[in-house]
Amino acid sequence: MLIQPLIDTLNRLKLFGMVLALGEQAAQPAAQELSFEDRLTLLLERETLHRENRRLARLLQLAQLKERAAVEDIDYRSRRGLDRSQLSSLASCEWIRAGQNLLIHGATGCGKTYLACALAHQACRQGLSALYVRAPRLFEELNLCHADGSFPKRLAAIAKTHLLVIDDFAIAPIAARERSDLLELLDDRVGSRSSIITSQLPVEHWHDYIGDPTLADAILDRLVHRSHRMHLQGKESMRGRTQKTAADTH
Repeated sequence: MLIQPLIDTLNRLKLFGMVLALGEQAAQPAAQELSFEDRLTLLLERETLHRENRRLARLLQLAQLKERAAVEDIDYRSRRGLDRSQLSSLASCEWIRAGQNLLIHGATGCGKTYLACALAHQACRQGLSALYVRAPRLFEELNLCHADGSFPKRLAAIAKTHLLVIDDFAIAPIAARERSDLLELLDDRVGSRSSIITSQLPVEHWHDYIGDPTLADAILDRLVHRSHRMHLQGKESMRGRTQKTAADTH
């Protein structure tokens, strides 16, 4: 049997996973003993896996996550107040599909960013788009978008993202335009898209931080309504703990 014409056809059809699997089968004598149906099933399974891996790689590239984090690597040994049942529920990503939010509060170094990135990574695994951005950089980017006229386009792009992670919220003073931009951004997401907000400032103080009572009411209504909350204790970051554990194994 001439295998090259078949490979050329599969490549034209962009069935690259099947091409890889076909090459592997050709190199394994035992595969020749399988039935046509079994070999075809293996080819299709490899194609499916190949596409899923490519989709995950693309979603993670677009997400721009700060931490290489996964829910399986979350450390429950430290006394940081993590609730296994809550995290197990969040890892299902049903809250993202339902357009709900997650508000994470805790001191510097307690693992807020790690948790947010782990849940965003989990969302990408399930085929959901995500985007990570620190609050100061988000506002800086939106200010630049106002200057070059691309603000509506950027806002529309963010609105399509299933999960938006805004890290380090309330770490710097917020200006009038930034309050307005935040409201516009959240208004596009309410009820249909989800956000994770991490902050050192307790949620109950966000209203005072935002300043303008009318805008603060509107922003918090869109954030707090139908939201999950997580308060982290301790100061040893999960990232540092993970790196230490990895170093101890060598």
